[in-house]
Amino acid sequence: MCIIAPSLLEADYKCLGEQLKIMEKAGAEYVHIDVMDGNFVPNLACGMKMIHGLKDAAHLVFDVHLMINEPIRFVKRIQEAGADVISVHYEACSNVEETLKEIKHCGLRAGIVLNPETSEEVLTEEIWKLADVIQIMTVHPGRDGQHFIEDTLNKIEKIRKRTTETGEWKDIEVDGSINCENIGKVVKAGANIIVSGKALFNGNLAENIANMKQTAVMEG
Repeated sequence: MCIIAPSLLEADYKCLGEQLKIMEKAGAEYVHIDVMDGNFVPNLACGMKMIHGLKDAAHLVFDVHLMINEPIRFVKRIQEAGADVISVHYEACSNVEETLKEIKHCGLRAGIVLNPETSEEVLTEEIWKLADVIQIMTVHPGRDGQHFIEDTLNKIEKIRKRTTETGEWKDIEVDGSINCENIGKVVKAGANIIVSGKALFNGNLAENIANMKQTAVMEG
């Protein structure tokens, strides 16, 4: 089953609560929330107060993606704000295992994010056991106007193969320039959580979500 996770980064901030309700009614299961520190990535976005303020607007899984250095510092506060899933970048943690343990200690699902240039081979046995979600960036994080990086498909395939061989299910999430033209590729490769921004919010949000879900089923 393919899960659609609209990225709040591309939403209309004048009516966020209303847009969350539209997402839910249209069949989106998750809402993807990027938290950026202007350090790990060259932009700023979202924070604890926004997450907390939106939590009761709709019954969606709050999938929080921390694009910040040493995210372990903020795990507890993000959990208290209303996150259901917290994903952190492998490249941003001095101790990945301890960061994932902290997320799970807070009772949340833990995700590890790999940048396009980071090999799947960094997923040690300990990281693999701790992570509920493996998130693959299909663009470079925190930068606008990028194209989908085709080489990331091979990484997705290798990770899905590992889940098959080990018998340990992992959600594989993809994030970055996903649209109806390439969603079939990432789903065929093994992804099951699809983050999308501009492709959903440009035009009719409800229709775009429905179209993307249908395309994922038909082409995946």
